[in-house]
Amino acid sequence: MLNDPLANTLCKINNAEKVGKTSCQSKPSSKVITGVLKLLKEHKYIEEFKVIEDNKGGIIEVKLNGNINKTGAIKPRFSLKTTEFNKFEKRYLPAKDFGILIISTPKGLLTHHQAKEKNMGGKLIAYCY
Repeated sequence: MLNDPLANTLCKINNAEKVGKTSCQSKPSSKVITGVLKLLKEHKYIEEFKVIEDNKGGIIEVKLNGNINKTGAIKPRFSLKTTEFNKFEKRYLPAKDFGILIISTPKGLLTHHQAKEKNMGGKLIAYCY
């Protein structure tokens, strides 16, 4: 039984990176998972991904490039004000300006750098470095 598909997908990506695989598959797919993977692709943590429809929730195939040291979902989904970025950067990232926090905002999924520029808060979703 899957309780959190996003955490499951990120865990599979993390495990495949540790073993040295070049691709991995995860299911089911969702808008949140594809949004997080788009941000990871923009920041060159993964090479590409595609969603394969199988009428059972979809399969996500991720092509890895070896740039991920660690990735994971953040549970519980902490609320984040614009003044609290440093607190959560220290908690989830190993060093300043190393890695990204993914935040769900009213304007969609953003990294913490983009949210700082737009002066927006939201809910913490995931991290990657």
